[in-house]
Amino acid sequence: MGLSRTVKKLIPDPGWKPLLFAFFFQCLAFSGTRLLNSSWTHLDMTTVLDRAIPFLPWTVAVYAAAYLFWAVGYNLAVFQEDRAGRFLAADILGKAVCLVIFLALPTANLRPVIPQSAPLSWMLKVIYALDTPDNLFPSLHCFNSWLCWASVRGRRDIPAWYRTFSLVLALAIAASTLTVKQHVLADAAAGFALAELCWQAAGHTGLGAWYWRLWTRRKAVV
Repeated sequence: MGLSRTVKKLIPDPGWKPLLFAFFFQCLAFSGTRLLNSSWTHLDMTTVLDRAIPFLPWTVAVYAAAYLFWAVGYNLAVFQEDRAGRFLAADILGKAVCLVIFLALPTANLRPVIPQSAPLSWMLKVIYALDTPDNLFPSLHCFNSWLCWASVRGRRDIPAWYRTFSLVLALAIAASTLTVKQHVLADAAAGFALAELCWQAAGHTGLGAWYWRLWTRRKAVV
């Protein structure tokens, strides 16, 4: 009850329950699958083009900024009920697809040694320790970031500067996943593509409206 009350104060009804579920479902899809596939053979999708991308440890600042971007983007989407159902349904649909892919096609890569003198090397070491290089395809960093931009895309009630900022940041986050060598080009492209496909599916099939009613018993324009 304590956790529920705390979350409810931060995110009032009707959005806090599906938002909390989205968080736990991502943990299941990303971390839970590791309990099964950790000993399986993992595919390394690194290509010649990926090897040509420079290793820039300082871009971990952009990579880490994604977490704050998602916190703002997910809450903003839920507070705006006319797209909340579409956003949440697209998110769950995409994570369900990722869960299947992580089990059907486990991926991993080899990360470079971090130079001691590199700017923000300490931060990158923390990221490397917390986020092992597996379950990479599609990139959830790219998926979440593109979905946050899609949720504000074309909205006239959202300031134009924030809509532009969301797109630029989503692209910068994707680039950072490559320059910190956490992902490869295929991971980033698949993350963006999956997010857009799920966004369109949730909006044009009625899935978003159904998902919103499932949680809130309210109708939503999606």
